[in-house]
This record gives sequence, structure tokens and C-alpha cells, in this order.
Amino acid sequence: MVKLGTRAAAKPRYELLDGLRGVAAVLVILYHFGEGFATSPVDQMMNHGYLAVDFFFVLSGFVIGYAYDGRWGRGMTAGRFMLRRVIRLHPMVVLSVLLGAAAYLLQGSVRWDGTPVPIGQLLVALALGLFLIPVLPGAGADVRGNGEMFPLNGPSWSLFFEYIGSILYAVILHRLPKRALAAVTAVSGIGLAAVVLCNASGAYNAGMGWSMAGLGFLGGFLRLSFSFSAGLLMSRRFRRVSIRGAFWICAAAIALLMSCPYVTPDGGASILNGVYDCACTLVLFPAIVYIGACGTTTDHFSTRACDFLGQISYPVYIIHYPVMYLFYAWVWANGISPAQAWPVCGLLFCGIILMAWLALRFYDIPLRSYLSGKLLRQACG
Repeated sequence: MVKLGTRAAAKPRYELLDGLRGVAAVLVILYHFGEGFATSPVDQMMNHGYLAVDFFFVLSGFVIGYAYDGRWGRGMTAGRFMLRRVIRLHPMVVLSVLLGAAAYLLQGSVRWDGTPVPIGQLLVALALGLFLIPVLPGAGADVRGNGEMFPLNGPSWSLFFEYIGSILYAVILHRLPKRALAAVTAVSGIGLAAVVLCNASGAYNAGMGWSMAGLGFLGGFLRLSFSFSAGLLMSRRFRRVSIRGAFWICAAAIALLMSCPYVTPDGGASILNGVYDCACTLVLFPAIVYIGACGTTTDHFSTRACDFLGQISYPVYIIHYPVMYLFYAWVWANGISPAQAWPVCGLLFCGIILMAWLALRFYDIPLRSYLSGKLLRQACG
């Protein structure tokens, strides 16, 4: 369920959004399995899985606006808000980077091209990852040699931008009237469409932000800026209407949009794929969040399913990639085909879900409870 503090009882609950976040997180696992066999952005088996991040950003803006917009000037300050965000997000960031370092050591502490990496550079990458400080491409701390912002846990890049969005909300965005926020959303959308359609990614897609190379940072920031602002604006203008079957409609839409093959008429990089990504990001994902917010669970099973999916969504997303590093190393070193790999993928998929649940149950929830009781009490005292 969406946790909204003391004011939550007076507001409706958006169980379906929790469930949809979990659906998208699970699909990201499948997308990353496909990366192990892709030779280019055109032939990924679940080609548009990277768009899950844009969906997450819309959800984040909507839920944060819903939870906090009415609390400024009533005890909520920028410092307290950011402390809440750090407590909510950072324990799993720390665990994910530690798991990434362990996976890297198991792979032999070498870059993907086989170059050995001194332990000192690994420790620098670990320290930077723990504090979500990006690594520059080609730096010593770029220990995998891929130019990733966070080479020990690739998906941490989206948390880096999530923190930027939280800071912007705490300092600026919560103060903006609806018209000004609509202008921010529109300008960000135009900028995002421009970098995608002008091929800033090199493959006419929105899969930017994971690297500081080229226009990677700008692309990632525009993905955040549009989607987060759109979600925030939608939370302020939201009017609920009755939509039956909203969860199944939205879950199917997310699965179809993320699994769509690369859009190309001739098998190469095509601007048509950029048009597809822009349509998903600028129009369809905000619409899916709106429809999901309009729906309600109507039975015990769907309520429990959405609750479970919502709870494991963040752990699944943030800690699954160290497993993928080991999977990729196994596939590439042994020339494994998709047909040979699918039983292992099935076992790893179940293992990741179990690992996420265990991390949530025995690490994240207890640690967040302790930090909330200790740090928030001091901040409010």
C-alpha cells in the first residue's frame, strides 16, 4: 500500500499503483535477461524494458505529490522531506552496491574485456556507489569498462535521478502553481522528444541516463524532469472516475509496451523507434498511471497481489542486477544460447523474487523502522 503517514486515513488508497509498480519491476528482470543475448539495441528480446524507468518516475511524482503537497507549512520542511526519502530509498541502495561488489569479486575483479582491476579502484567504485556519486566513463572506478555511472549496480542511476527529483520537489516544485508546473512539464517533454528524435542515444531510443558519456546525463535528467513533473501535475488535477478492470488493463498495457520489438522498417536504427518511445513516455505512461489511480481492488486476492507486488517492487528493481552480472558472465564465457539458458533464467527469476522478499522482510523494513524512529524523532524534536 502507499504509505502516507498520519493524513493517509482521510484519503483514498491507490493499491493498483503499487501493483503496477511491481509488474513493471518484474518485467525489468525479463528485459535484463534479454540483454545477455542482444548484440545491439535493435535485437533485444524485450526491447523496450528500459522505459520502465519513465513509468517509475511518473508514479513517483504522482505519489509524492499526493502524499506531501498538503503538508508544507504544517510541519514539513525540505530537510524533513529529504530525510524521509533517504530513509525510504537508501538502505536498499547500500545493500545493492555491496551485492554488486561481491558479484564483481566472484567474477574475478576484471573488466568485461578481461583487464584486471586493482582492489583500490574497486574500493573507490564501492565508496562512490554507496553515496550515489556517479563514475565518469574511463575513470579508474569504471571497473567494468562500460561507462556506467554505477558499475557495481547499474540500476542505481535511476535512484540518482530520483534523488534529484526529490530535491527539486522539496526546494522548488512543491511551491509552483499548476500553470507553472504545467510549463515545466511541457518544456521538459519538448526537450526529451528533441534528444530522442535527434538520436542523442545513438539508437533513436530514450534509454539514456545510465552513463555520463555524451548527452547521457541530459537525457536522464529530461526523462526525470518530464515524467516526475507530469506525475506531480496529475496528482494535483486528478479527478477519479470509475474504471472496471483497471489493474488488468494497465498491467497488460505495460507488458505490451515494454515487450514491443524495436520499431524499424529495415532492421537498423530508425527514428520510428524514437517516435514510439516518445509516445510511451509523453502520453501512454501518464495515461496508464491515471487509469490505475482510478481503479480499485475488488476482492481479497487482487488486494493481496497488489500489496505483495508493491512491497517487492523496489527491492526487486534495485538488487536484481548483481545477479545479472553473474548471469552475463556465464552466458558470454560459455556461448550459452537462449534455448539453453531458459531453465537457469526461470530459477534465477524465482531466486530474485525470493531474495527481494528476504531483503525487504529482514533488512529493509527493520532498518527503516529503526531509522524512522530515531532520526525522524530527532528531526521533529
